[in-house]
Amino acid sequence: MNDVTTPTPKTVAKAPTELSPMSWIRNEIDRLFDDFGRPARSMFFTQPATAPVAALELTEGKDEYRLSAELPGLGQDDVEIAVADGVLTISGEKKEEQERKENGYLLSERRYGTFRREVALPADVDPKAIKAKFKDGVLSVTMAKDKNVPARTRKIAIEK
Repeated sequence: MNDVTTPTPKTVAKAPTELSPMSWIRNEIDRLFDDFGRPARSMFFTQPATAPVAALELTEGKDEYRLSAELPGLGQDDVEIAVADGVLTISGEKKEEQERKENGYLLSERRYGTFRREVALPADVDPKAIKAKFKDGVLSVTMAKDKNVPARTRKIAIEK
């Protein structure tokens, strides 16, 4: 008889900063099934326990790398960018308060969320030549290549 127990999703849940997008989705689906039928919480109107991370895209050009991050609903003052030990960190927070009065009812909502993404930079990035722009919820970071760093790849001849 095999006495192996399978851990439940609650026992294997990771800290929010360690979640990949796929594990976040799985945790949300597990939470929906766990909450189904409970009168204390509605599965349609709860805020997620963890937030998905900002979508990033990194492309390489001849003289530079370009990174773009989609940060909808955030402004330039809500975002912070830093570089240390070959790692680019993009972090931020959003605070939103809303109050509406309609037909004798008062609706007051507060939302707060933080995010942090760390990207290991290619070895040939010049950390002193990193520039960033923020427009319409999209952060664009340009990272110049350091010309003094040797090429990262080389063709290796096969001996006969």
